[in-house]
Amino acid sequence: MTTVDVVLWTVLPYVALTVFVVGHVWRWRVDQFGWTTRTTQVLESRWLRLGSPLFHIGILMAIAGHAMGLLVPKTWTEAVGVSEHTYHVMALAGGVAAAVLVVVGLVLLLLRRVVNGRVRRTTNRMDKALYLVLTAVITFGVVGTVGRNLLGGGYDYRETIAVWFRGVFWFHPRPELMVDVPLVFQLHALSALVLFAMWPFTRLVHVWSVPLAYLCRPYVVYRRRRPRTARLGAAAVSAPAAGVSGGRGHRPPRGPSFR
Repeated sequence: MTTVDVVLWTVLPYVALTVFVVGHVWRWRVDQFGWTTRTTQVLESRWLRLGSPLFHIGILMAIAGHAMGLLVPKTWTEAVGVSEHTYHVMALAGGVAAAVLVVVGLVLLLLRRVVNGRVRRTTNRMDKALYLVLTAVITFGVVGTVGRNLLGGGYDYRETIAVWFRGVFWFHPRPELMVDVPLVFQLHALSALVLFAMWPFTRLVHVWSVPLAYLCRPYVVYRRRRPRTARLGAAAVSAPAAGVSGGRGHRPPRGPSFR
């Protein structure tokens, strides 16, 4: 193990996590109005309605798979009767399905950004850097899942990457476990650390803005607005015609006179 390995697998994770936490606090204190997705749905919605659900569903599936594989020790799944082969088949099926959804959704969203001129003009430099890093993370993850585990000989990351990952949060990292990890998984982990460091300064902060208030807000009452002609007609019918109610020559009673 070299100094570079220590920097990559011990120093860099804590730098990324520190920037992740401190950056979110700073962003919330100085830029609450910018804490948004900066949606471009009003500029183009057809491609967005197709690509966004595919991408987000695939990402949620990938997050669930990563949480299961990295946070749950191998001994726990074996203790409940899930063999290594069964776990491998389940993880591979879910990973491939998530990869297909994420890739298709990401391609549609990126094409939308490039092809549509109005959407392209709203894309700033931080958005471009985010899409570049996000594409790298997804590409390395898909290559590792499909190329290595499905089409290749497979790799049991729960004995190396998962142990190292949990050790980082226990403040007991073991960088030696990552030295012999296949390159594609190393690149996937490193690009994910870069993504976490960028997170507070991008539109990804909208992930933490779950609209829970909508569950308990009062109902919004909508009233139909009648056309202008109908309102004018109703007003004309309801208004009394001059000189009709009292007959000819009838005058309304006068009030008291103070002369």
